[in-house]
Amino acid sequence: MKFWDWYLKIAVGSAMVGGSMELFMIKTDDKVAVLESEKRAWESSPEAQAMRDALNPWRHQEKEAEKSS
Repeated sequence: MKFWDWYLKIAVGSAMVGGSMELFMIKTDDKVAVLESEKRAWESSPEAQAMRDALNPWRHQEKEAEKSS
């Protein structure tokens, strides 16, 4: 193989990049879990439901379409 050393360098570099990405994901997993649980708690709150209702001007049309079908 003519370019064997080039392929080896690419493989080692790719393994290092992939390993560093996995390490980053492992280190930030707890923070992401906390943020996701806070997001889910907010989305199920009455304030969030009121905001969704206020920002959806077609909610009455959707309800009428559901009733007629």
